[in-house]
Amino acid sequence: MAAKPEIVVTGLGVVSPIGIGRQSFWRALQGRISGVRPLVGFDASQMPVRFGGQLVDFDAKTYVKPRKALKVMCRELQTAVAAAALAVEDAGLAATDLNPDRIGTLYGSEMLYGEPDEFTDLYRACQVDGRFDASIYGDKFVGRMYPLWMLKNLPNMAACHVAIMIDARGPNNTIVSGEASSLLALLEAVRVMERGHADVMIVGGTGSRVGLTGWLYRGCNELSHRNDNPAAASRPFDEQRDGLVNGEGAATIVLETREHATARGAHILAQVSGIGTAMATQRDEAGFARAISQSLRQCLTHADMSPNEIGHVNAHAMSSIEMDRAEAKAIAAVLDQTPVTALKSYFGNLGTGSSLVELIGSILALEYHEVPATLNYETPDPRCPVNVIRDNGLTNAKPTAVKIAYSGMGQTAAVLLKK
Repeated sequence: MAAKPEIVVTGLGVVSPIGIGRQSFWRALQGRISGVRPLVGFDASQMPVRFGGQLVDFDAKTYVKPRKALKVMCRELQTAVAAAALAVEDAGLAATDLNPDRIGTLYGSEMLYGEPDEFTDLYRACQVDGRFDASIYGDKFVGRMYPLWMLKNLPNMAACHVAIMIDARGPNNTIVSGEASSLLALLEAVRVMERGHADVMIVGGTGSRVGLTGWLYRGCNELSHRNDNPAAASRPFDEQRDGLVNGEGAATIVLETREHATARGAHILAQVSGIGTAMATQRDEAGFARAISQSLRQCLTHADMSPNEIGHVNAHAMSSIEMDRAEAKAIAAVLDQTPVTALKSYFGNLGTGSSLVELIGSILALEYHEVPATLNYETPDPRCPVNVIRDNGLTNAKPTAVKIAYSGMGQTAAVLLKK
């Protein structure tokens, strides 16, 4: 039986509230700069939560070609394409003569809601005597909504647009599993390459929690209400945390077999050495702790590494009162006091974009030999028994990292990287 190929990372693209592009993103992490700020772009004055991790100075026209494609892209699709363009450029793929049949695309995505103003005219047309009449909705829809409106909001369109952009004709798929989606997409991409079905995989994730429609759907019960100090609101593992922070963003990484990357002279940023995934069928603190522990153990087994060989853990840590405890217990059970960083403290929960944006933080930490500190970790929670990196970045860590992700429905995943 042929040995499985080594899978390496050769390109990074990130669109985040703290920076667009790997250099801007890394400078913000090094500088401990928060991307959580008062909401702009709409009137949030009557909302119970008036802040989040929004993108600043993002112009989709810079990245989306041809521009007419923007007509069939909601914001999440635009950020996905932008992150992919940055990653492909970073990997030097455009300057290389590649076989398009051996390039695949895998993205983590989620339900894409559209914006309220897209429905305003339709809603008004369905008013009868001052009340909304659902019976005429179908007839009124035709002629009042953009004919290709559905294409703007299909979860699988991120992978489709990216594949078309770079002419990737190999395997193409989309994983929709909440905040774990993009890390699960990476796991599936690794399996695709181990089966020999692709030499290059473009892997990404895109999401938003700051769109008004999605915000209305999810509500504010699980969110921090620190309107007086937004930058201090996302505080994973801190005893004073009071909930999540909403954000938006996207990330893409280029995976290649080591043989393929070496043959074209690519700079290798890291190797994906281990993967693991498990399901929390009991969706409470104990159930999630058990599933995260199982993912971590699978990851170590797949990499043939021991816990004491891990340099740092990049936690999912959403600043959730209950779930931070579950994750901390799992980390302590499997990896003991391995240093932990929690990058949602910089920009909040980016939905399905989160886990890959954060993974890029660990890849850059391995590249530049410094693990970013966790923001707002001031009062350790005794029920979160983890060794959180605080105040300053960690510069003497072993050149290995584990990234954790999970979704509210119970999917958990872990990826092990080494330099």
